[in-house]
Amino acid sequence: MAKILFVVTGADHWTLADGTKHPTGFWAEEAVTPYETLTAAGHEVVVATPGGVVPTVDRGSLAPEFNGGQEGADRVAAALDAFEELRRPVALEDVDLDAYDAVFYPGGHGPMEDLAVNEASGRLLTAALASGKPLGVVCHGPAALLAATGPDGANAFAGYRLTGFTNTEETQAGLAEKAKWLLQDRLVAAGSEFQEGEPWAPFIITDRNLITGQNPASSAPLAAELVNRLG
Repeated sequence: MAKILFVVTGADHWTLADGTKHPTGFWAEEAVTPYETLTAAGHEVVVATPGGVVPTVDRGSLAPEFNGGQEGADRVAAALDAFEELRRPVALEDVDLDAYDAVFYPGGHGPMEDLAVNEASGRLLTAALASGKPLGVVCHGPAALLAATGPDGANAFAGYRLTGFTNTEETQAGLAEKAKWLLQDRLVAAGSEFQEGEPWAPFIITDRNLITGQNPASSAPLAAELVNRLG
């Protein structure tokens, strides 16, 4: 049995360009699907958030239109209720990477608010990348990669092939024009080799021990890849 650290946003809003706070948090499917996949394979999951706060789910991610209908929405809501580790997170600042076999970051717009500038998360990501342990990051989760900078200011993920929520998807979701910045733009500026698939379709990229997924639909294949690497 392996032990996997889920690093989840502690933010319940995303500050837009005009200063308004867009309600958000983590995206349910991106946490629930990997959790179910990993635990079904016999692995243990521990949740960490900045300051150890209980994370907020993006209420929009529980809507029928994002879950293939009401039946799917009910299933995700039930799975979220069963995800007890979310209600007792450890403090991200206290995490010892040596205690874990893999690290995973789900998305939602929350990481754009807190993990993108969180130094403890940045240090953990840099260490996880160097460790060779599987590191999975999906959708807006790659915003956290922006905080992984060294003393020279260079990003630890510069030169890595990766993906994340695209400018096209953010535009289609209706938030691109309201955002202070877009994830794809920042990841490219940080020196990564950003790649994108079809909007809203499953798409993952692997480069060394880094596994990234483009959008919510990518959480399932990303989780399967994590299980495969954990053996």
